Amino acid sequence: AEIIAGGTELLMGELVDSNSTYLAAELPTLGVDLRLVSKIGDDVSDLTKAISSALKRSDLLITTGGLGPTSDDLTRESIAAFFGEEMVVKSNLLNDLKKEFEKRGADMPETNIKQASLIESAASIPNPHGTAPGWFVHKDGKTVVALPGPPLELIPMWTNYIKTKIRNLSPGIFIKTETMIW
Repeated sequence: AEIIAGGTELLMGELVDSNSTYLAAELPTLGVDLRLVSKIGDDVSDLTKAISSALKRSDLLITTGGLGPTSDDLTRESIAAFFGEEMVVKSNLLNDLKKEFEKRGADMPETNIKQASLIESAASIPNPHGTAPGWFVHKDGKTVVALPGPPLELIPMWTNYIKTKIRNLSPGIFIKTETMIW
């Protein structure tokens, strides 16, 4: 597996990438060997190239960040470009998103509409702690899991929705690690 942490803020030292560390500790318990972690800025071309490179080396790619509503949130677009698929706004996801904003007592900004989009080969991952649903793509023997950047959103999504899906990709396999302190 590989992890791509997306966001120029990570490259500028504005935020520490705790998501990759969390996922790196989780993957061995599922029998997944993590080979590489990358940090990529907010650029569709760079992200698409990084996705392509990662999936040449690995069968599983997990992305964190870039699922928000702003113009620099480009993970969805990059995954769509890699797979050559068009993003389509799904009415059920859009309705869920509007309901989330209603619960918050606010109107949904137009920029959030892209958070209700999917490509044909993707399934939506619910995000009960935010407005950015994730993506789970399994195509051509490769799996891409797109998770949001905020750890308070990523961790529950991982625990409640993704961990079992990843475990089912290689059932019965796990990696045991032992730390010895001298």
